[in-house]
Amino acid sequence: MINLSKINHRNSERLLIKFPYNNKVKELIRSNKSVIYTLTYKGFYVNFTKTDYNELVTLFKKHHLKWEEDKSVKNNFNKDQAIISYAKERTVDFIDFMKYRNYSKSTITTYSSIVYYFLLEIDKEIPDIDVSDIEYYNKKFIIEKGFSLAYQNQMINAVKLFFSRNNGISFDINDIERPRKSMYLPTVLSKEEIKSIFSNISNLKHRTILSLIYSSGLRIGETLNLKVNDIDSQRNLIMIRQGKGHKDRIVGLSPKILELLRKYYHQYKPSDYLFVGQKGGSYSQSSIRAVFRRACKKAGIKKQVRIHSLRHSYATHLLESGTDIRYIQDILGHKDPKTTMIYTHVSNKNIKNITSPFDMLDD
Repeated sequence: MINLSKINHRNSERLLIKFPYNNKVKELIRSNKSVIYTLTYKGFYVNFTKTDYNELVTLFKKHHLKWEEDKSVKNNFNKDQAIISYAKERTVDFIDFMKYRNYSKSTITTYSSIVYYFLLEIDKEIPDIDVSDIEYYNKKFIIEKGFSLAYQNQMINAVKLFFSRNNGISFDINDIERPRKSMYLPTVLSKEEIKSIFSNISNLKHRTILSLIYSSGLRIGETLNLKVNDIDSQRNLIMIRQGKGHKDRIVGLSPKILELLRKYYHQYKPSDYLFVGQKGGSYSQSSIRAVFRRACKKAGIKKQVRIHSLRHSYATHLLESGTDIRYIQDILGHKDPKTTMIYTHVSNKNIKNITSPFDMLDD
């Protein structure tokens, strides 16, 4: 039995979590990154907020754990079933709205979760919410908990989209400011490193998937959603259907990749999805990511890379070989040319031609 109680620790209200020692329960609770251990109370704690409380209860229910709460906890978190119902109803409406607008499943999942917990924590009906509430939530539950700048922007995007339907709000959604973006350069693999990675993949299906991603600069989702009929072997083209932003586009098909695809097709004989998973349907993203990590480890790659680094490398190598940046933008399916311009910062096309003043010093 897990016991939840309210304490005052380090000048703040905390939710104390205590239970008879059990290693499995301990590891489950520690999986919540907000949880901290305290020697003073010989137990774990989180901030005394509805968001943290709800996250714990969700975890307990998921793993069929029993818990009890003292009066202070019950009075704070279980007295307002109305606001919970209200948040659920508004979130369901928001999900329907996003489905109607044809948002992706991952965006719907992320945005609806953000809005649900936002409404729970703010504990106000929509007409009573103002910009200061959004700023408070962002500071208290996003920034202070150490979430990334990217997640902060996701939170703002979700809330802005939610309030874009108006819902009776009394403020201008343009008053909601998003945090300043930091500029991070993509990690690029050299051609030699990519050759080394591919040479450490023996499975034909795995090698074909990763080679296709690099050879045409595809996103992982675009690659795994390809159908057999999307490959035009006569014209050496690939049709990308409903890529990011729900846009179709056409990319080139390398003659060498076409040879690899024919070899793959002869062995696996796919009929619908080009790359079929073990249980049918498209191949799993998590599986191919694991394949890529293992291949990088075998190849001795020390850079912090992921599958998307193949797409970054493709774009950079095109730029270094003299391909016009506008064509690269079209191939990658970038809506904003500024997105593509990032590759000018990692290309060695011009940098390598600059002579260091050190090299001009007299011996």
